This record gives sequence, structure tokens and C-alpha cells, in this order.
Amino acid sequence: MVDHDGAYVGGVIAPGVNLSLEALHMAAAALPHIDVARPEKVIGTNTVACMQSGVYWGYVGLIGGIVREVRAERERPMKVIATGGLASLFAQGTDLFDAIEDDLTMLGLVLISDFNKDRA
Repeated sequence: MVDHDGAYVGGVIAPGVNLSLEALHMAAAALPHIDVARPEKVIGTNTVACMQSGVYWGYVGLIGGIVREVRAERERPMKVIATGGLASLFAQGTDLFDAIEDDLTMLGLVLISDFNKDRA
């Protein structure tokens, strides 16, 4: 969470999608490794489709729930920016995002580098 003046005020840490997929596979050896994808239907008719649906729609729900609670806690309008390599994929399942920035970390590192060059 970044405040209106750009100051970091806190955040949320949740298990990542790939960690959740690995946990499913490790906890039930019969479950295969799968790719993260938006399934054609919510209700799957085979193991892979069921896992993809659970992971995809589960994370869309997680994102929506966190955004809802942050908005309630902050009690003011805010922009929601999806970040990371899977941002575009999850944006397909919700209209929560005001922007998608796949490379936010890299953009931040460039800004830090530019800032430090100017100070040297």
C-alpha cells in the first residue's frame, strides 16, 4: 500500500500461486503439476481443469477479498495496480484493476539506479 504522497504504509503477504500448486502436488502425489491458466469453465470435468479452476478462481477471490478489505480500512478512493508476471492473466477474471504493470519491480530498480546516478 502506497499512500497519496508515495510513502509505503504497509502491505499484505499471501502464498503465491506457484507455491500453492506445489503444495497441492506434494500433499497429494496423484495430483499432477499444472500450468496456471484461466479455465474455460468454473466447474472442471477432469483433474487438471478442476485444479486450474480452483487455483485461478481461488486467487481471483483472494485478490478481490483483500482489495475489498483494504478499501474498507482506508475509507478513501484508491487505484489498484496489478503487478507481476501473472497480472494480465488474473486481470481476465476481474474488473478490480485500474492498471496492469507486469514489470513494476524492474521499473522501480531503474528509478533507483537513475536516482543514485544523479547523486554520485
